[in-house]
Amino acid sequence: MTLQLHQPDGQGGLEPRTETPKDWRTQLRSPRWNASPLANREMNPTRTSVSVLFWLALGALTFVLLLAGYGSGFWK
Repeated sequence: MTLQLHQPDGQGGLEPRTETPKDWRTQLRSPRWNASPLANREMNPTRTSVSVLFWLALGALTFVLLLAGYGSGFWK
């Protein structure tokens, strides 16, 4: 007997769970405190335009650094 298939009956025993929730996130919060659903705060996707601009700027900065290094004779 597992708690996945049974739930507390309120009188110290267990009763079979009749339905399974479709959204697994409802199992992550306690119904006792009526808490709000848990959101993933770390997953805020970056817009495509911002990420493309970041990589272009990083490439341009690297190119300028290489040109300055070879132009000044630092990497000879």
